[in-house]
Amino acid sequence: MKNKLKLLFTLVLTMSLVSCKAQTLPLNTAFSTIPNGAYLKDTNNELAPYIGTYKANFNGNEITLYITKQENKLEESSHKNYYMDALIVKYIVKNSSGTILQDTQNNNTYNIKLYSISTRTAQNAVNLAYSGTNCNVGWGKVILKKINSNQISWEYKPNDITTTADKCPPTLDTTIYLPETKDLIFTKQ
Repeated sequence: MKNKLKLLFTLVLTMSLVSCKAQTLPLNTAFSTIPNGAYLKDTNNELAPYIGTYKANFNGNEITLYITKQENKLEESSHKNYYMDALIVKYIVKNSSGTILQDTQNNNTYNIKLYSISTRTAQNAVNLAYSGTNCNVGWGKVILKKINSNQISWEYKPNDITTTADKCPPTLDTTIYLPETKDLIFTKQ
């Protein structure tokens, strides 16, 4: 009897430990079906083709994107927390005379985030969330499309350009330096 109880206890404990382990799911799992604590893994290497350094010019500014992959990035929402593999984009924007206008690659004072939230494999694209510049001015969505092994197309769709700037201290720069455009071609360096 004691052996059966020990066996039952061991079995229940093992099952509990296994069920507590985070569930690994494909990268594009629908948000509504992601369990709390899950891990969305880039099992098909959908993010790898975007990794690298890319440059483009727009309205006299040179924009350099530094795209890396982060595994197990924590995604927090009011409904659930989970982990995911994501592209992290840092950037430097320079004007025509070479003066740096904004640098999220080397300057940690900016709390600006630009990272992937999903991929669209049929369109050869990845969707990114952009936190916006100071006071979240310009927050929105960026879509990168892979054109070939050396080029990506950029589309930036801001959701809010000015309303939050009114609540921002006047000493902070609320200029949006990222190109607000569609079909801008970035070339891999």
